[in-house]
Amino acid sequence: MKVLAFDIFGTTVDWRTGVAEQVADIAVRHGVELDAGRFTDEWRDRYLPSMGRVNRGERDWAYLDTLHRETLDELLVARNLDGLFDEETRWELVRTWHRLPAWPDAVEGLTRIRARYPVAALSNGGFALMTGLIKAAGLPFDCILSAELAKAYKPDPRPYRTTAALLDVPPEEVLMVACHNWDLDGAQAAGLRTAFVERPREKGPHRTADRSTPGRDHSVASFTDLATILDC
Repeated sequence: MKVLAFDIFGTTVDWRTGVAEQVADIAVRHGVELDAGRFTDEWRDRYLPSMGRVNRGERDWAYLDTLHRETLDELLVARNLDGLFDEETRWELVRTWHRLPAWPDAVEGLTRIRARYPVAALSNGGFALMTGLIKAAGLPFDCILSAELAKAYKPDPRPYRTTAALLDVPPEEVLMVACHNWDLDGAQAAGLRTAFVERPREKGPHRTADRSTPGRDHSVASFTDLATILDC
């Protein structure tokens, strides 16, 4: 193993808390009553299906902000909220995904691992989103490897293989770190090694987070535990 690639949404940052809190603030400012947590969950439910349509060639490539905007519009119609948010506010909602809090162990764990290995952020988020998010959260990554480079979304094999190619290592020398089995299954199918990190609060209080499945190279409770296992 020569490189570690880390998923971002859910694995490195707490997307649900971050988005839900911002959605709640925006709704209050606009006098709209909604359950921000449930709204965020339903928006996230559209995440994988929207990217799947791109990967299957059912629509042209579009970066994640565009997909988030499209699924937001769908959700507002489904929730009978379509007339309550103007164009500017809708883009403000989309940008809630640009500023999200890091999990408490993320910075320490990445710092320790980075002392020994290159660490890359491998995300379905676009470059602008990832650059702002990583800077705001103070995350010590060596590089950003967005799905934009591959013009395909994880779990399609192209983002994983592009990561290995750009870092000039064979796929089997990259360890993909994530809290989602769909992401690690995609990485494993592309020839990468995998590490599952537990994030029991990732989906909020009313939904069950993923649990590690057999066949992972490592299963850990935190980034700091992974650093310890890797002698970092």
